[in-house]
Amino acid sequence: MKVFVINGPNLNMLGIREPDIYGKKTYQDLLHYIDGAAQALDVTVEYFQSNHEGDLVDMIQNAYEHADGIVINPAAYTHTSIAILDALKAVGLPAVEVHLSDVDQREDFRRVSFVRDACIGTITGKGFDGYVEGIKLLLNHCAGRE
Repeated sequence: MKVFVINGPNLNMLGIREPDIYGKKTYQDLLHYIDGAAQALDVTVEYFQSNHEGDLVDMIQNAYEHADGIVINPAAYTHTSIAILDALKAVGLPAVEVHLSDVDQREDFRRVSFVRDACIGTITGKGFDGYVEGIKLLLNHCAGRE
């Protein structure tokens, strides 16, 4: 199974940005953590991070013929992007929305997710573990379709 892990704006600033919320581990630490879990699950992962909405849409569209599922942390675009929602709907791949922090316990605007309607599940507030849970959710979902 191949999974695209797509991260939105400011995820590249992990370890620097609001460490009281996101912790002190870096984006590279996140990728290394996911790699370890993916190897144990026999899953191939392709990573992508961008601060630009159109780049995220392009990568979602690229997943159409190159991935079995998507784990996506759209970050701030979660609350604003119809384009990302439409891209996820267009490709029709199973997707899991992931957030490092518990967005439902933060500012009111963070409780709105446009992308959630195109996802088979949402995982929030579990830090790096949320990504691994997302991959496992995709594995179970895809196994149930076969």
